[in-house]
Amino acid sequence: MRVIVVVPTYDEAETLPGTLARLRAAVPEADVLVVDDGSPDGTGELAERAATVDPAVHVLHRSGKQGLGKAYVAGFAWALERGYDVVVEMDADGSHQPEELPQLLAVMAGVDGAQPRADLVIGSRWVPGGSVVNWPWQREVLSRGANTFTRIAMGLPVHDATAGFRAYRAPVLASLRLDEVESQGYCFQVDMAWRVHLAGGVIREVPIEFVERAQGRSKMSNRIVAEALVRVTAWGVARRASQVRSGLRRVVAAVRRPQQGS
Repeated sequence: MRVIVVVPTYDEAETLPGTLARLRAAVPEADVLVVDDGSPDGTGELAERAATVDPAVHVLHRSGKQGLGKAYVAGFAWALERGYDVVVEMDADGSHQPEELPQLLAVMAGVDGAQPRADLVIGSRWVPGGSVVNWPWQREVLSRGANTFTRIAMGLPVHDATAGFRAYRAPVLASLRLDEVESQGYCFQVDMAWRVHLAGGVIREVPIEFVERAQGRSKMSNRIVAEALVRVTAWGVARRASQVRSGLRRVVAAVRRPQQGS
């Protein structure tokens, strides 16, 4: 498989060099695409210097901070245009450990002995064996609660739908109408998993150890959390309404059937 890891950045000059070094050591056969949103701290320039000495590193510059979702969509489009087989999402801040990526890729390829092959593999904190390091209990409660709400509201069979360490099979990714994706932050991850599920894709979760960043500044905000809550609620309501309409159509059809036969 031709694999590319898409790493979005905004002000990650402190963390990106270490992440790239670890990633290239852990999965030397994979290419890397750094998608930089015009970082004022020089992250884009650091990525360019890495690309000059390592042909497996590529850089996509964007004009200003436009949001995580748009950065990933741009990176996905870049990767699909160049014929990669697997497209990986990974943060630049060290919270996603590159050393765990081979496990995700093995599951995607089906070489772990489990069938069928996956179309989306999620590095999950909330399946048996998964964990978080250096998180306050309030943040863990928020994440677990949000994922439980998502699973119930949307019927999405995923324990960690907000996780950002994941791998997509390119044909499935190409079928998802990426130009229509408007969500950001955690909501983007839920949105993408939901689209794969609706498309009939196979989703599997792999336990990972998520390590809270030790350098740089978190991009988490109340706005990101609020967007996820509003959108997931809306998607859940739409799903329930669709189920009710389908149920009513079945009832009407069942009532009409004896009349038609009389």
